[in-house]
Amino acid sequence: MRIEEIRKLSNEEINKEIQDLKKKLFDLRFKQATGQTQNVADIKKTRKTIARLSTVLSERRLEA
Repeated sequence: MRIEEIRKLSNEEINKEIQDLKKKLFDLRFKQATGQTQNVADIKKTRKTIARLSTVLSERRLEA
């Protein structure tokens, strides 16, 4: 998800997206630990997307 797309979302949508991505990250880590995953790069992408979403939320809190 690109930063421009994230900035268009509301705070509630961002929070929901963060929750969904954290679930996905848990599943990816579990699959990696059990040796079922082929693409380890998905973990890094998911972590970076969560960080982007969190950053936008922090920026909005500081503006208010």
